[in-house]
Amino acid sequence: MDQFRALRYFSKVAETGSFTKAAVVFGVPPSSLSRRVADLENSLGATLLKRSTRDVKLTEVGQRYYSQVLDILNQLEQSNEAVRSYQAKPMGHLHISSMVGFGERILLPLLDEFSQLYPEIVLDVSLSDELSALSRDDVDVAIRGGYAPNERVLAIKLMGNQFIPVAAPSYLAEMGNPKHATELKLHKGLYFRTPNGPTPWLSNINGQWHDVSGPQVAVSNNGKWLGELAAQGKGVLMAPRWAAAHHLASGELVELVIEPQVQISQNNDMAVYLLYQKQRYLVPKVKAAVDFLVARVKY
Repeated sequence: MDQFRALRYFSKVAETGSFTKAAVVFGVPPSSLSRRVADLENSLGATLLKRSTRDVKLTEVGQRYYSQVLDILNQLEQSNEAVRSYQAKPMGHLHISSMVGFGERILLPLLDEFSQLYPEIVLDVSLSDELSALSRDDVDVAIRGGYAPNERVLAIKLMGNQFIPVAAPSYLAEMGNPKHATELKLHKGLYFRTPNGPTPWLSNINGQWHDVSGPQVAVSNNGKWLGELAAQGKGVLMAPRWAAAHHLASGELVELVIEPQVQISQNNDMAVYLLYQKQRYLVPKVKAAVDFLVARVKY
């Protein structure tokens, strides 16, 4: 850094032709600036400046050195400006990881608008239901369903992630409409597979939890496919309300009203969370993504 300061001092002396004028620009005593330049000459073993009582001029070797130093300083300033611009403006590669169902139904359509707002951000989107560590997997923003994570990241609740029992009208017409949780044991089941296995059907009956899962017809980690099977009348499915919303709106599926309530976990306080590392929020591209998704996801 001392050599860099000396180069800047030397360059300004060559430009102004005066140690005093150069010292004013940097706000340092002329004697201090002169010593720095003298140290630079000593380190090079060359005289760069001709000093007189009237002015200061470049020697022949000093002229060649000055032109090269000026190029270096200009390139460095351009690099500094590029970094400042990067830090002030949303740009660069943005790595987003999302669970598959949410990504396909909600995230990807929203990213079209995001790209229009921030054309200098290059989106790198990965859809996976596998858990990821933000630091390990080089992820800027992650979207996951479940409970608030204990990983040392910030978690913003985007929306609830309540699972509801659904089935097609054609299935209910053939197999009957279950009203009590225990009746589900007689019904065909479509199950989402998690890293811990298929999601069970659980119900708290008279203060005790019971597994009321019906016989398995299909098990998959692809929620979209399971939803299509349910719409075709293949069985009962426990699906996130947001994932089943379009099937419910079209009438392809109906929500079953069952008592006691059926859940996939004894803790029903599940949600969809947006995760990011606190320090990364200072990076404009990450801040832009976080603020955009929080504002747009309204369920």
